Amino acid sequence: MARPRREQLRRWAADYVRLWNQGDKAAWERNWRSVAPGDFSMYDPVGTPLKRGIEACALAAWDLFQPTVTFEVPDETLFVSDGHVAWVMHNHFEHKGRPTRARSIETFEFGEDGSVLIRTWYDVPSHDHDSMGELYKVYQPTVPDGSPRD
Repeated sequence: MARPRREQLRRWAADYVRLWNQGDKAAWERNWRSVAPGDFSMYDPVGTPLKRGIEACALAAWDLFQPTVTFEVPDETLFVSDGHVAWVMHNHFEHKGRPTRARSIETFEFGEDGSVLIRTWYDVPSHDHDSMGELYKVYQPTVPDGSPRD
């Protein structure tokens, strides 16, 4: 398999956001598989242990976050080349009636073998954060050295 080309990745990026915001998990997973039918690896965020597999790198986050977060990728923050995507994502959380907005930088490197390596950068909320703490107790229970967070 060749690395995904620029136009294919532009469609994938648009559908990534659209399908997430529509709540269509099956279509979102198919969209992922259209550009990454192989192995998934992810540092989320960079500095934490490597996650492996589509479940750990994409589907677990869907199950935890999709009901409370919508995505926005402003056009001016989207960069696409053959085999690579980078963006600044605006994450709009609403949890327990409290809206929160967080930004993340996310890069995607697609391999010739159908694999993808994802790297994200964002401030991980503390476990006592008013609106997102409970979610991150599940998603990021430890700091990079393995000790409990907060």
